[in-house]
Amino acid sequence: GTDIGAQKDRVVTEEEWLQKWETGNIGFHKEQGHPLLQKYLDVLLNGRSGLRIFFPLCGKAVEMKWLADMGHSVVGVEVSEQALKEFFAEHSLPYCEEPVPEISGAKKFQSTSGNISLYCCSIYDLSSSIVGKFDGVWDRGALVAVNPCDRQRYVSLMITLMEKNSSYLLVTVSYDPNKHKGPPFYVPECEIKILFGNHCEIKCLQKVDDFSDRHRQWGLDYFLEVLYILKFVA
Repeated sequence: GTDIGAQKDRVVTEEEWLQKWETGNIGFHKEQGHPLLQKYLDVLLNGRSGLRIFFPLCGKAVEMKWLADMGHSVVGVEVSEQALKEFFAEHSLPYCEEPVPEISGAKKFQSTSGNISLYCCSIYDLSSSIVGKFDGVWDRGALVAVNPCDRQRYVSLMITLMEKNSSYLLVTVSYDPNKHKGPPFYVPECEIKILFGNHCEIKCLQKVDDFSDRHRQWGLDYFLEVLYILKFVA
């Protein structure tokens, strides 16, 4: 279905996201990493090494360390400073903290080894002049967390951050949007084609039943994760 129900007008504020981290209400965080990234990593890397990989709305995703350990350079952005500090603490990674001159109030947390740089600010404050361009993106929990009214703005930004021939692994979720207000928000396939279709070849790689007690408590009777690979042709 193409109907996103009442979700199109739903707005989650930055304060609400910060509150989720403060109260530990982070059911979206996967301690063991995401099985779909492990399974399809080769599709993202496409035989390449030493890539720059972007994690939008990264939280404290464990895969950032995993990819950095493979020799890639990882850049993330997240509004919650707590999430970023927890990431470094949980992996016992030394880091330094510095302001970002171009963005008022923003901070950059960089691993001492230099291969993980995490920006604490709104993603919309970033630009390629600040963070450079990327060979790959792991978007799990980002597009589906962005307020539906901001999706076009988000995608337009992401497109400016991508190198030619880059690969973008995108995880969306599918459920009845009339039964849960989100986030995560339901993003139908037709909308992905509208958002990215002018710049990318889009292929659905897998749909996974991810239904759990948490989703049952939301009043849902099914919940799927849908993985796409977007290849930038622009």
